[in-house]
Amino acid sequence: MNLQLKSKVAIVTGASRGIGKAISKKLASEGSNIALVARSEKDLENVKSEILSESNDIKCEYFICDTRFDEQVKKMVTDVFSLFGSVDILVNCAAMPASGTSSIDSFEGEDLMEQIDVKVSGYLRCAKYASKYMKDNGWGRIINISGLNARISGNLIGSIRNISVSSLTKNLADDLGPYGINTTVVHPGMTYTERSNGMIKDLAKKKSITFEEANELLLKNNSIKSVIDSEDIANIVVFLSSPLSKSINGDAIAAGGGTRGSIYY
Repeated sequence: MNLQLKSKVAIVTGASRGIGKAISKKLASEGSNIALVARSEKDLENVKSEILSESNDIKCEYFICDTRFDEQVKKMVTDVFSLFGSVDILVNCAAMPASGTSSIDSFEGEDLMEQIDVKVSGYLRCAKYASKYMKDNGWGRIINISGLNARISGNLIGSIRNISVSSLTKNLADDLGPYGINTTVVHPGMTYTERSNGMIKDLAKKKSITFEEANELLLKNNSIKSVIDSEDIANIVVFLSSPLSKSINGDAIAAGGGTRGSIYY
């Protein structure tokens, strides 16, 4: 299937590792030009080198930006347009690492606001400036990476920040849809990335079980009983970035391998 992504220009925030990195590489493999965005220059340099070694017929450049700051985001998007001549796709993937647990007893306002500033306000900042160029083109795609904490309780801050991303997605979809810009949200569940081994080791130690047993507990807690990795999430995002996804706007895609028991409609 031709996803019609050749020569599209994609901004991917949080592109230095994990899901953002996998999305960047997958979009590049489909012929898109990639603007890598994160705070760590060293990590961005490595991702850029990997992409160009695998997809040498596309353009790829990195931009250091902290999405908590409006002026940095505005400059980043302007610089991307100046270099590439277009902004067609925005994948919002930048996020602060979330605590595994968060409750009313442990609640700290600073923790919540830090999460909101990056994963909610940061997403909106990027969409604000990127969508201006998309409107001029009469076409665009915005994909927001959230998480299945949006659909469950048990992690107070995680639920609040993720459901907020769902809300902003629907609002953007309604506002930008008439301009040919579709906005969607992807909810990964527990996903294997570079950081996962440390989490698995901690769980194994806590429960006095083997690494393999902890891995199964942590990463196979889904109805397909299979590990979901960052490339699995990237495959979904690449389709949502495509012109072929025009029928999906404002909606959420759950990507956790199937949550047992719950019914969503």
